[in-house]
Amino acid sequence: QFAGTWHLAAAVSNCSVFLKMRDGMKSSIITISLTPEENLAMKLVWPILDECQKYELLLQRSRQAGHYLGRSAQEKRDVRVMETDYSHYAIVHEVQHSEEKPRIALQLFTREQDVSPQLLQKFKELIPTMGLTRDMLAILPKSGECLKGMGWHTQ
Repeated sequence: QFAGTWHLAAAVSNCSVFLKMRDGMKSSIITISLTPEENLAMKLVWPILDECQKYELLLQRSRQAGHYLGRSAQEKRDVRVMETDYSHYAIVHEVQHSEEKPRIALQLFTREQDVSPQLLQKFKELIPTMGLTRDMLAILPKSGECLKGMGWHTQ
Protein backbone atom coordinates (compact mmCIF):
# COMPACT_ATOMS: atom_id res chain seq x y z
CA GLN A 1 0.00 0.00 0.00
CA PHE A 2 2.92 2.32 0.68
CA ALA A 3 4.35 1.78 -2.80
CA GLY A 4 3.93 4.28 -5.62
CA THR A 5 4.82 7.90 -6.17
CA TRP A 6 5.07 10.44 -3.35
CA HIS A 7 6.12 14.09 -3.19
CA LEU A 8 8.28 15.40 -0.38
CA ALA A 9 6.18 18.39 0.70
CA ALA A 10 8.00 19.43 3.88
CA ALA A 11 11.04 18.39 5.85
CA VAL A 12 12.73 19.34 9.08
CA SER A 13 16.23 18.22 10.00
CA ASN A 14 19.25 19.02 12.14
CA CYS A 15 21.57 18.10 9.23
CA SER A 16 23.93 21.02 8.51
CA VAL A 17 23.87 20.40 4.73
CA PHE A 18 20.05 20.42 4.72
CA LEU A 19 19.97 23.63 6.78
CA LYS A 20 22.37 25.38 4.37
CA MET A 21 20.49 24.30 1.24
CA ARG A 22 16.85 24.33 2.35
CA ASP A 23 16.01 27.82 1.08
CA GLY A 24 16.80 26.74 -2.47
CA MET A 25 15.16 23.32 -2.24
CA LYS A 26 12.05 22.26 -4.08
CA SER A 27 9.76 19.30 -3.65
CA SER A 28 11.34 16.01 -4.65
CA ILE A 29 9.64 13.00 -6.16
CA ILE A 30 9.98 9.68 -4.39
CA THR A 31 9.02 6.41 -6.01
CA ILE A 32 8.69 3.53 -3.61
CA SER A 33 8.47 -0.11 -4.49
CA LEU A 34 8.58 -3.26 -2.40
CA THR A 35 11.02 -6.00 -3.29
CA PRO A 36 9.88 -9.65 -3.10
CA GLU A 37 11.53 -9.81 0.36
CA GLU A 38 9.35 -6.85 1.41
CA ASN A 39 12.32 -4.51 1.58
CA LEU A 40 11.77 -0.91 0.50
CA ALA A 41 13.37 0.38 -2.70
CA MET A 42 13.27 4.18 -2.88
CA LYS A 43 14.13 6.29 -5.90
CA LEU A 44 14.41 10.01 -5.26
CA VAL A 45 14.62 12.70 -7.89
CA TRP A 46 15.57 16.04 -6.42
CA PRO A 47 15.78 19.38 -8.24
CA ILE A 48 18.93 21.03 -6.84
CA LEU A 49 20.52 24.07 -8.48
CA ASP A 50 18.66 23.53 -11.76
CA GLU A 51 19.78 19.93 -11.99
CA CYS A 52 17.84 16.75 -11.30
CA GLN A 53 19.82 14.73 -8.78
CA LYS A 54 18.89 11.06 -8.56
CA TYR A 55 19.36 8.85 -5.53
CA GLU A 56 18.46 5.24 -4.94
CA LEU A 57 18.12 3.64 -1.53
CA LEU A 58 17.39 0.09 -0.53
CA LEU A 59 16.06 -0.23 3.00
CA GLN A 60 15.68 -3.56 4.71
CA ARG A 61 12.51 -4.37 6.56
CA SER A 62 12.98 -4.81 10.29
CA ARG A 63 10.80 -6.95 12.55
CA GLN A 64 8.59 -3.97 13.37
CA ALA A 65 5.93 -2.91 10.87
CA GLY A 66 6.80 0.34 9.09
CA HIS A 67 10.43 0.25 10.25
CA TYR A 68 13.31 -0.09 7.77
CA LEU A 69 17.09 -0.09 8.08
CA GLY A 70 19.76 0.97 5.61
CA ARG A 71 23.49 0.39 5.87
CA SER A 72 26.33 1.79 3.83
CA ALA A 73 30.06 2.04 4.44
CA GLN A 74 29.65 5.52 5.93
CA GLU A 75 26.44 5.32 7.89
CA LYS A 76 23.47 3.46 9.26
CA ARG A 77 20.02 4.71 8.41
CA ASP A 78 16.95 4.07 10.50
CA VAL A 79 13.65 4.90 8.76
CA ARG A 80 10.24 4.68 10.39
CA VAL A 81 6.85 5.37 8.83
CA MET A 82 5.25 7.08 11.81
CA GLU A 83 1.84 7.74 10.37
CA THR A 84 0.16 7.23 7.01
CA ASP A 85 -3.24 6.79 5.42
CA TYR A 86 -1.50 5.35 2.30
CA SER A 87 -3.62 7.37 -0.12
CA HIS A 88 -2.86 11.00 0.87
CA TYR A 89 0.09 11.39 3.24
CA ALA A 90 2.86 9.74 5.22
CA ILE A 91 5.04 11.13 8.00
CA VAL A 92 8.48 9.55 7.94
CA HIS A 93 11.14 9.79 10.67
CA GLU A 94 14.73 9.13 9.69
CA VAL A 95 17.91 8.93 11.75
CA GLN A 96 21.31 8.65 10.07
CA HIS A 97 24.11 7.46 12.33
CA SER A 98 27.58 8.39 11.12
CA GLU A 99 30.78 9.39 12.91
CA GLU A 100 29.29 12.74 13.82
CA LYS A 101 26.19 13.24 15.92
CA PRO A 102 23.07 11.53 14.57
CA ARG A 103 21.24 13.44 11.83
CA ILE A 104 17.53 13.45 12.48
CA ALA A 105 14.88 14.24 9.90
CA LEU A 106 11.11 14.29 9.84
CA GLN A 107 9.56 14.28 6.38
CA LEU A 108 6.06 14.82 5.07
CA PHE A 109 5.26 12.75 1.97
CA THR A 110 2.09 13.52 0.02
CA ARG A 111 0.54 11.79 -2.98
CA GLU A 112 -0.41 15.13 -4.57
CA GLN A 113 1.93 18.09 -4.81
CA ASP A 114 -0.50 20.26 -2.87
CA VAL A 115 -0.53 19.92 0.90
CA SER A 116 -3.47 20.90 3.09
CA PRO A 117 -2.99 23.44 5.93
CA GLN A 118 -4.38 20.86 8.39
CA LEU A 119 -1.78 18.29 7.39
CA LEU A 120 0.99 20.86 7.62
CA GLN A 121 -0.21 21.80 11.09
CA LYS A 122 -0.20 18.15 12.19
CA PHE A 123 3.36 17.84 10.85
CA LYS A 124 4.51 21.02 12.64
CA GLU A 125 3.12 19.77 15.95
CA LEU A 126 5.30 16.65 15.72
CA ILE A 127 8.55 18.62 15.25
CA PRO A 128 9.35 19.35 18.93
CA THR A 129 8.55 15.75 19.92
CA MET A 130 11.48 14.62 17.73
CA GLY A 131 14.01 16.90 19.40
CA LEU A 132 13.92 19.29 16.44
CA THR A 133 12.84 22.93 16.24
CA ARG A 134 10.53 24.76 13.84
CA ASP A 135 13.33 27.01 12.61
CA MET A 136 14.77 23.87 10.92
CA LEU A 137 11.60 23.42 8.83
CA ALA A 138 11.48 23.72 5.06
CA ILE A 139 8.14 23.73 3.28
CA LEU A 140 9.18 22.76 -0.21
CA PRO A 141 7.64 24.57 -3.17
CA LYS A 142 6.17 22.53 -6.02
CA SER A 143 8.50 21.64 -8.79
CA GLY A 144 7.87 20.51 -12.33
CA GLU A 145 11.44 20.44 -13.63
CA CYS A 146 12.27 16.85 -12.90
CA LEU A 147 8.94 15.40 -13.97
CA LYS A 148 9.68 15.86 -17.66
CA GLY A 149 11.63 13.09 -19.26
CA MET A 150 11.29 10.90 -16.17
CA GLY A 151 8.33 8.93 -17.41
CA TRP A 152 6.28 10.80 -14.80
CA HIS A 153 3.69 13.43 -15.43
CA THR A 154 1.76 15.70 -13.15
CA GLN A 155 -1.97 15.28 -12.87
